[in-house]
Order: sequence, then structure tokens, then C-alpha cells
Amino acid sequence: MMYPALRAQFEKVILLSDDEFEAIVPYFRHRSFKKNDHIFSAGDAVPDNYYILSGLTKLVYTDPETIKEHILSFAMEDWWDNDFQAYYTRSKATLAMVCLEDTEVLCLSLDDLQALRQLPKMEHFLLERSINSMLSAQRRILSLMTSSAQERYEQLMRLYPALLQRVPKTQLAAYLGVSRETLSRM
Repeated sequence: MMYPALRAQFEKVILLSDDEFEAIVPYFRHRSFKKNDHIFSAGDAVPDNYYILSGLTKLVYTDPETIKEHILSFAMEDWWDNDFQAYYTRSKATLAMVCLEDTEVLCLSLDDLQALRQLPKMEHFLLERSINSMLSAQRRILSLMTSSAQERYEQLMRLYPALLQRVPKTQLAAYLGVSRETLSRM
């Protein structure tokens, strides 16, 4: 299978010949999940990084004391997501990745990622993707620290309008750090 979405993802940053792309594809494994499946749970090993081909996931931390769910991120088509600490350090997950819809992903093991890094074009792509992830995480942290709930909601609507149509209100509220009732008033 050739995965045109994956090639388009790469070609936002690097140009690949057909031969180069064909050499990269075998490093990825395809997996399918049903709505409410856990791709991984807290305490699991996280051997793969996940590129979303179709569907929608959430990355969630559940506080063991209060059992309160904290949503770190959502990921839909053409996005990558993971418990990166567990993946890169080969430790147990502190987060869970849960499917909010039937979801298809491409999985990339850490060993395969390291092999891909030997290809200069892929090293460049991976560096750019890492930088973009860092910038996004920094924006999210600053938003949580400095913006009101209303401002965070408006920012989410502006940046990811498609996400708002697909994510249940209770999940959006957990992501924004507000109650369901507060979100309804917004």
C-alpha cells in the first residue's frame, strides 16, 4: 500500500522521488482500531509513534487520586500523536491514547525511526516535525497559563474548526480545562 496521505505529509517539508518513498513505506505498519479502543493505556509500553490516516484520537492523563481525566491533545487525519516520553525513553506510558472514532494509523517503531534518520531527507523532515510539535506544545502551555477559558475556546475554534464538529462537548471541556456547563455558556 502506498499511503498518499503519508507522502503528502512528508512533501510538506521534503520532496521525495517515487523510489525514495517506496523505500520509506516498509518502515510503517498499518493498524485499525474501533471507537473507544485504547491504542495504548497508562502503564503500557509504547513501542510505536502514530500517524493518523483516518479517525480521531485523544491523548489523556487520568489523575490516580481524583480519577479526573485531563486531555492533552486530540489527533485527527494527517496528525501525529503519542506519549512521547514513553516512546523515546522506552518506559511505561503515563498517558492513554483513546479512539474517539474508528481510527486507522501508521505505526513507526523507535528502531525504524532511528533507521529512517539515516536518510538525510528524513532527518530533515523529522527535525521540522519535532520543531513544530515543540512550538505547538509551547503555545498550548502558554494558552493554559495566560488565557481565559473563553479565549482558549476561541483559539481552538480558529485553529481547528473541524475538530469542534467531531469532538463531544464533554471532551472539549476536559481539553479546555472547564466544566461542561461552562463550555455550554460559551
